[in-house]
Amino acid sequence: MRAIRLPRLSALPLAQRLTLMFVAIASAVLLGLGAVVAQSVQQHFEDLDMDVLSGKMELISQALQNVASPQDLTGLVHQLARSLVGHHGLEVMLLDADQTVLFATANARFEPQQLVGQANQANPQAVLWPLEAQTYRVLAARIPTATQDAQGQPQQVFVAAAIDIGHHQAFMQDFLHTLWWFVACAALLMAVLGWWAVRRGLAPLRAMRTQAQGVTAQQLSRRLQVDSLPIELAELAHTLNDMLARLEEAFVRLSEFSSDIAHELRTPVSNLMTQTQVALSRARNADDYRGILESNAEEFERMARMISDMLLLAKADHGLVLPQLETLSMAQEVRTVLDYFEMLAEEKNLSLQLSGEASLMADRLMLRRALSNLISNAVRHAQVGSVIRVELKNLADQLEITVTNQGETIAPEHLERVFDRFFRADSARQRDSEGRSEGTGLGLAITQSIVSAHGGSISASSEQGVTTFTLRIPQRL
Repeated sequence: MRAIRLPRLSALPLAQRLTLMFVAIASAVLLGLGAVVAQSVQQHFEDLDMDVLSGKMELISQALQNVASPQDLTGLVHQLARSLVGHHGLEVMLLDADQTVLFATANARFEPQQLVGQANQANPQAVLWPLEAQTYRVLAARIPTATQDAQGQPQQVFVAAAIDIGHHQAFMQDFLHTLWWFVACAALLMAVLGWWAVRRGLAPLRAMRTQAQGVTAQQLSRRLQVDSLPIELAELAHTLNDMLARLEEAFVRLSEFSSDIAHELRTPVSNLMTQTQVALSRARNADDYRGILESNAEEFERMARMISDMLLLAKADHGLVLPQLETLSMAQEVRTVLDYFEMLAEEKNLSLQLSGEASLMADRLMLRRALSNLISNAVRHAQVGSVIRVELKNLADQLEITVTNQGETIAPEHLERVFDRFFRADSARQRDSEGRSEGTGLGLAITQSIVSAHGGSISASSEQGVTTFTLRIPQRL
């Protein structure tokens, strides 16, 4: 026989979990309250019984103080019989030292030894004695009389006063029965009301779910309504809206990036296909084939460089670009890069100048690549006969590197996107006579990733024909 496995609380829907928790807590409170009330009622009955029993024991004790002879004892018996008239359920038994019954009511059929044993206790307390089908609360004591025995000591009488608690027990049984039914009905009512309250309380969540279902890859611009939500859910909705905004931005950038990759790769692939088809259209000599292969090799090199740059940017996006830090003399590093571009600058009659001196903890190869991208960009766009300036400044806790060139002013709407991948302010001016692009459009994006990997920042400004790129990298000396 297979055992029935109940679902875990965490596996239940939120509405059911909240309802069950509410019912469990409320039922526990009601049961605790009922237990307290039942205990109070039970204690009240005990106090009432003890008042009656203590009163009777005091009456018997005073009467026994007047017993000085056997004749007085006979009179005491009649006195007790009269005093107990009308006290239904109250039983009294008196025993002498020989456990002979001196007086007993009709239903006081207690065991003499049990009575004597209870009366001889150091601090007699009321106890419960079952007798046939009834239960009695009994108070027993040993009381001296005025009669003296042969040794001149007061004779002792064992007295037991008992009261039938059957009606108390019946009342408590009915009370507990009613309490259980009340708790059960209250739990059922609370379950219904709790379910209704939870459903009403979770209505904003269901509305959020409905709105979230409308968000798709084609509708990332949709946002959750915040005005009608409670404060707690409004904060969650704001967070989700911010997440959707970031996803939309990342999706747009990914779409643009994919389009840019397709556009950038289409041109070299088209060139390769065209040149190859032309070469195969008729027989050619070895020099013609060599020229075609050399042209194709240039396209392959450009594609390989573009793929390498995209891999570097992908690693940078995932925090996988980790600089190998070493102490660098930045003036020396900049001069090395400027020497590389010196011949290219002479072709355009450009002057390369460096000012400042500084040291920096950085990755040598990565920083050279970032500087090469900036200086290459400056040489490409500088006005013929102008000066390209590289300046090093030591700030409080940063090194500032500026690369400035004179040329056409970059429009403000383009200036905000110069670090985007594949972005070119004027792509028409960046192609050679054969239609090849002079760059991949990834140089500034790579520079930004390198600077970010070093914990720094990069910015660009362009006014009145002067364009300046500013790098700020924390010094770790």
